[in-house]
Amino acid sequence: MTHATVDRPAVEFGHVEHIPVHFDDLDAMGILHNARYAVLLERALTPYWAERGVAFRGGGHSAPDTFHAVREFNIAYRTPITGTGPVAVHFWLEHFGTSSARYAFEFRSLDGGTLHADGTRSIVRLDPATLRPTPWTEVARAVAATLLRPAQLPA
Repeated sequence: MTHATVDRPAVEFGHVEHIPVHFDDLDAMGILHNARYAVLLERALTPYWAERGVAFRGGGHSAPDTFHAVREFNIAYRTPITGTGPVAVHFWLEHFGTSSARYAFEFRSLDGGTLHADGTRSIVRLDPATLRPTPWTEVARAVAATLLRPAQLPA
C-alpha cells in the first residue's frame, strides 16, 4: 500500500499517518461511511508497527504480538469527511498494560485544522492456542514506548 507523500503535521506525541479515502468508502450521501473509520484506523496503525518489525506477512505473523483482538472501539463523529483523498490519522497509546493496550486517535484534515472524528480503541494480546490474554513481548513494549503519550511514559 502506498501512502500520500504530503508532509505530516508535527505532533508532540504519537504518530500521524495519511490514509486515502476511496470512493467505495463513501456512503450514498458522499461522506465517509461511519463503519469505515475503524478500517482506516487499522490501515494507519498497520504500517507503523510493520516498519518496526511487528507485522502479518506471507500468511504468517512476524511477531507474536500481531495476535490480538479489539476489545472496544469508541468514536465521536465531529465533522464529516466528504469525498475521496487522504486524511490524517493521528494515533497514540494512552495505556500499555501487561496484555492490553488503549489507543486514542483523531481523524483530521491534512493541515490538522479540521477534526473529523476522535475516539479510543482497546486491544488485548491473545495466546493463539487458548485465546486467553497473554503478556506483550519486549519487542511490542519497545514499539509501544514510541507511541505512549508523554504523561503516560514510565518514570
